[in-house]
Parts: sequence; C-alpha cells; structure tokens
Amino acid sequence: MKKGLFLSLLLVLSIVLAACGGSTTGTGTSEKKVLKMATSADYPPFEFIDTANGSDEIIGFDVDLAKALAEKAGYTIEVQDIDFNSLIPALQSNQVDLVLAGMTPTEDRKKSVDFTDIYYTAKHMIVSLEGSSISKIEDLEGKTLGVQLGSIQEEEAEKIAENVDVKIENRNRIPDLVQEMKANRFDAAIIEDTVAKGYFEKDKDLTGFTLADGEEGEAGSAIAFPKGSEYTEQFNKALNEMKENGELEALIVKWFGGE
Repeated sequence: MKKGLFLSLLLVLSIVLAACGGSTTGTGTSEKKVLKMATSADYPPFEFIDTANGSDEIIGFDVDLAKALAEKAGYTIEVQDIDFNSLIPALQSNQVDLVLAGMTPTEDRKKSVDFTDIYYTAKHMIVSLEGSSISKIEDLEGKTLGVQLGSIQEEEAEKIAENVDVKIENRNRIPDLVQEMKANRFDAAIIEDTVAKGYFEKDKDLTGFTLADGEEGEAGSAIAFPKGSEYTEQFNKALNEMKENGELEALIVKWFGGE
C-alpha cells in the first residue's frame, strides 16, 4: 500500500516536472527571460519617448534593433530610460543587462564594459541657431560649445578645443543643449548628424554643418554589456545575422530614410 502510494507520488512529480520544461531562458514553449535594457531616451531617431501618440513608450531604431536581436537570441526586452552618463555605471552595478544608446565603443569605455560589433556609423555636426554665422570650425573661436555629458561628442569637442579657443560646457540631454542655444547661453552644440537632422526637420531655427574628414572620426555605435557577459556573443551572432540577411538595413531605412 505504501509502496503503491510512493510510486503514485513519483508519477505525479514526474508529470509536473515534464510540464515545467526548461528554464525561462529557453525558447519554444518555455517563457522567455526578460533582459533589462538601458538607454537615454533623448536621442531621436535612435531612442525617444513617443509623445506624438500621447504615450510614454520609448521607441526608435535602437529599441527596434534590441527587440529583434533579443527575439533571435531567445529573450524579451524591458527598456529603461537613464541619463547617458549613468549608462555604463548601471551596467557595472548589474542594474541592467545591456545598453543600446548610440554608444561608441571607445578604448576608455572598453576598459569598463564589453561591446558587440558596430551596428551603425554616423558623423558629427556643429549645430547652431539660424543666422549665427557659424559655418566652419574656425567660427567657434571665442564661443561656447555644448556637448552631452558622457558622450563621444565630449571627446570631439576637446579635439576642437586643441586648435580653437572655445569654451566647452556639458548637459545631460540633447534637448538641454538646444534649449541652452535658444537661451543664448551656448553658441553651438556638437551632435550626431542623424540626430541633428531630426531636430532640423522640426525646428527651422536650427542649422548646422557636418565636420569634415580629418576634423573628426566617424562615430560607430555598438551594444554594451557588463564585462564577461554571456549575452555579448549571443547578441553579436544575432547582429551579424541581421547584417547578412538585410534585416538591419531594413531598420535603417525605416528610421533614417535609407541614409
């Protein structure tokens, strides 16, 4: 009797375990593991809040890319909005699993986090108010140049300052730079060209010029992970698959009009 009850319990237990399947990190019928992605949602069209539709959803090229890559790797994505200069510390403290924020994998950043291959390359622009007569680097002499705190543009601004007497000030977010120009506290700002063009379309008071070859390097964007993260290789494999099958190009056309 006891033996029969014991066998029955074993049978029930085996059925329950079989129904549970694998871990939540698997694919198929198992629940997918949720990865926390951090971004700085002030960088359209890479990442921004969808205020046009009256929501607080974060959308953009980086968000679509993250979701596509996660799907291929067997995960789902939860997006968090964090100031750009706090993104790497969030990775280092394991508050988030990955960062997609138009981030350039500089040698200094590589000391703190791991990066995938480059997924998008852009150039830098000097943005100013219409009628400012700033049309070349030399015109920044004696002016104040704004940059986003913690961004690759900070480094580019320092390079400019080596040859031109310009005062550099930083702010947390791109809209802050624009507002400082409109308040006449900044004469110009250095912003990635794709992002700057989005502002030009919405604000006719802004103008700018792309830094010429030799004045700056191209700003390539990559996905950042904590040092030694198992996800880096998985996402890099998925990224290269998207490059080869045309999916990445399709996203670029969707968000950048094919540029």
